[in-house]
Amino acid sequence: MQLVMKKLNAEFIGTFVLVFAGTGAVVINDVSAGSITHVGIALTFGLVILAMIYAVGDISGAHFNPAVTSAFWLAGRLPASLVLPYVTSQCLGAISASTVLHFLFPAPGTLGSTLPAGSEMQSFILELILTFILMFVILNVSTGAKEKGITAGIAVGAVIGLEAMLAGSISGASMNPARSLAPAVVSGHLEHLWIYLTAPFAGAWLAIFACRGCRDSACCPLPSRGKN
Repeated sequence: MQLVMKKLNAEFIGTFVLVFAGTGAVVINDVSAGSITHVGIALTFGLVILAMIYAVGDISGAHFNPAVTSAFWLAGRLPASLVLPYVTSQCLGAISASTVLHFLFPAPGTLGSTLPAGSEMQSFILELILTFILMFVILNVSTGAKEKGITAGIAVGAVIGLEAMLAGSISGASMNPARSLAPAVVSGHLEHLWIYLTAPFAGAWLAIFACRGCRDSACCPLPSRGKN
């Protein structure tokens, strides 16, 4: 039980730091006349993920993302008993970060909410593909349900940074339901939230089949055979 609590604490803290730094960069960019820039925001997301993988990857696996956690379970790499606790910790960490940002920057705003610049379907497809790419990389550089080591940190951080630079100005490049849920709930911008609560899961799950198509069955065994 103590080991499980350490994992949940790591997921809470890691997701808090991710949302605080990542969406915080968006908020500060908005209030400082674009001083951070789009590229700076993308790099912030990539670098904070890299840092948190190094910090707690060997404890919880450094998921920080409900879509990633669910995909690890479907890939047979995470016990079903950890899915709901992980997702709960991630969402609580994200909401806590957005609450702190709202306290620091109380003026009306989106708090870094992910909002589509074009049509909802355009952003849905972008988020699905972006998360597919991210999860495909994660499955191929992780061990079991854990993202750890120099390779994982650099690879996952780089993918997130590159995808944020590529599509951040169009779909927001969330790839993470918790990252989108928190600022939307705290700021009240719920109008497009369904995109970011569905597309990342679909993309992450599709990546499992792609991984199985490239590697042997040990890459993604059935859930009943999963190990932690």
